[in-house]
Amino acid sequence: MRYAQAKQLLKKHTTVVELSDGHGGQVIVCPEYQGRVMTSTCNNDEGASLGWVNRSFIEKGEKNGQFNNYGGEDRLWLSPEGGPYSLWFAPGDKQELSNWHTPAALNDGSFREVKPTESKSDQGDGKVVHLTRDLEFVNTAKTKFELTAHREIRLLGSADFGKMFGAGAMKSLDDGKLKWVGYQTANTIVNRGPAMKKDSGLVSIWILSMMVSGPETMIVVPYRAGDESELGPVVKSDYFDQIPADRLHITPSAILFKGDSHYRSKIGVSQRRGKPVAGSIDFASGVLTLISFDLPENPAGKSYMNNSWGVPQELPYTGDVFNSYNDGPPGGDKPQLGAFYEIESLSPAAELATGEKLSHHQRTFHIQGDLAALALVAKAALGVDLDEVKKVSK
Repeated sequence: MRYAQAKQLLKKHTTVVELSDGHGGQVIVCPEYQGRVMTSTCNNDEGASLGWVNRSFIEKGEKNGQFNNYGGEDRLWLSPEGGPYSLWFAPGDKQELSNWHTPAALNDGSFREVKPTESKSDQGDGKVVHLTRDLEFVNTAKTKFELTAHREIRLLGSADFGKMFGAGAMKSLDDGKLKWVGYQTANTIVNRGPAMKKDSGLVSIWILSMMVSGPETMIVVPYRAGDESELGPVVKSDYFDQIPADRLHITPSAILFKGDSHYRSKIGVSQRRGKPVAGSIDFASGVLTLISFDLPENPAGKSYMNNSWGVPQELPYTGDVFNSYNDGPPGGDKPQLGAFYEIESLSPAAELATGEKLSHHQRTFHIQGDLAALALVAKAALGVDLDEVKKVSK
């Protein structure tokens, strides 16, 4: 889908807020689709739609109680998905796909666009949008949550890119050979209800990015190297069935995971192994995607919700800081969700008193061009050689 086609489709069915950086980068935000960043492009209307947009679901116009799968390359969910404090399974239900339901507060309803008062520069410059919404839901332990969610979506420039990935990466971005677009979502939840306690369940911010898959797409996840006896496994790969060896590779610096939407699978990177950056490369379309996200100085010292399905769960507050999901047929006669893969980051959880807040930022850059130019950026930002990644992809 071209960006112009995606924009036309979305405008026909919902409210569209478009941000433009003036050099070809454009981003579409849909407040009525739970405040999602739906898609973006590097090259104005004629460019490719880089976020996955679920045309068939949108055009059908029927909501789904399990998951309103509009698509979207940055959506706000809350963790945990599974376990004794799950938000996705009713108390007593077996935690399997047939019983999986997105909490209504995260599945339906609009965010409200607000005009900030603290910064006049935010008014009408076409580069930022502020959204808010109240959320109420109950977890598997029957704990009720009352939150207010805020989302700020802001375009980023090459200087922001340099701060995240270094001067070398920024120099490659600024040499004129590459087209790119960048944005940040600043996500905050405020506790409007009683004080949160560990023994009844906490929540964390979970940002999920649905991207267009391709036959030559590889997800690249740098990790902290070290002995497994000290840091644990490099990657968690048994969320569903074990992933075949030809779809998941571990190099000395990164995890390489196939993102072709042909095999339903998911990986996770733990608190001891995670780094605050990940990405993907689509060799067929020449698109490098980079994700940067907040990570505490000592993630292992924080509480991260365990998203694994099933109870009992031995360590509900020892979870992943990063996940990636590749869609595919779920088995039986059920159709797959779509031709996409996901890059996901998570915040720590916290025992929020009434009025306290928790925040998490995720930054996305899409960069398009020839492989040689992209390789310089990938080496600086992800520490990988794209030629080696391409060999693995084949």
